[in-house]
Amino acid sequence: MNPYVSLIGYVSLMIASLFLIIFLVTCSVSFIKRKPFPKKLLTATIISFVIGFGVIGYTKYFFTFDNLDGELYEGPVESPTEKYTANAYFKTYGGAAGGVNLWVDVTSHDSGEVKTIYHSDAKRTFSMEWKNEDTLYIKNESLEFPNSNRSVELDVNHEIYHDSGLACQSWLMKNDYETCYQNE
Repeated sequence: MNPYVSLIGYVSLMIASLFLIIFLVTCSVSFIKRKPFPKKLLTATIISFVIGFGVIGYTKYFFTFDNLDGELYEGPVESPTEKYTANAYFKTYGGAAGGVNLWVDVTSHDSGEVKTIYHSDAKRTFSMEWKNEDTLYIKNESLEFPNSNRSVELDVNHEIYHDSGLACQSWLMKNDYETCYQNE
């Protein structure tokens, strides 16, 4: 999801809040001075709130991994019987003060389907290891910061991990997994 979409939602809500304050002051003044009700200001306030909540709701409940685009970080890592291949990708964000997003795609050689099963901020130590044919262990941690551990063991057919939880809340992704893990 484009980070600017969420920014638009939050800016719309800030503008709506400003409109609401102006509207309340204008209503009070129009009531005291017996002036006409400020219909245009009410309309602008309502539209701003609808846009803000609409955009934020969209980013929360209609999230998908469809627009991930990055560079290969690690892989391919083949499962024991070569039924699956796991590849890790990364993309930087935020310039010099930003960070790195990291995700793992698993390709099924039976169906050719590519499925994102893991998404998180990258930590200092990263690796992937197949525990068995359907279970992938993803290590993503910084030993200096024990609370930043994003390591997880996933059944590639039924489980996903998204550190912020957007994939867990998404109505569009509910059928893609049985269990979704997020950072708490």
